[in-house]
Amino acid sequence: MPGTRKLGRTADHRTAMLRAMVTYLLENGKIETTVTRAKEVRAMTEKYITLAKDNTLHSKRQSMAFITKEAVVKKLYDEIAPKYADRNGGYCRITKTGPRRGDAAEMAIIELI
Repeated sequence: MPGTRKLGRTADHRTAMLRAMVTYLLENGKIETTVTRAKEVRAMTEKYITLAKDNTLHSKRQSMAFITKEAVVKKLYDEIAPKYADRNGGYCRITKTGPRRGDAAEMAIIELI
């Protein structure tokens, strides 16, 4: 898919990182990371929240294939998706927090609204 960020990783490593970060965000509601990673995580998270609003067996299996913890998928379908039932997208907020001390990478907090 054109326009995706490579994030300095191989395709497998990038996918694994995004799966872990999306799972963690849905589990805890908040992550501090770099701005570019946050933007990629937001795109994936919003995709799966929108998918969960459908609440069919097929959508659950698609979510299970990406999200690494079964308990997080259950939480997504039982708690998170119903909360956004009347909302069309825009489930995550990215707030910039300034440069990181070690390498001056632009940092941000991504959270569920």
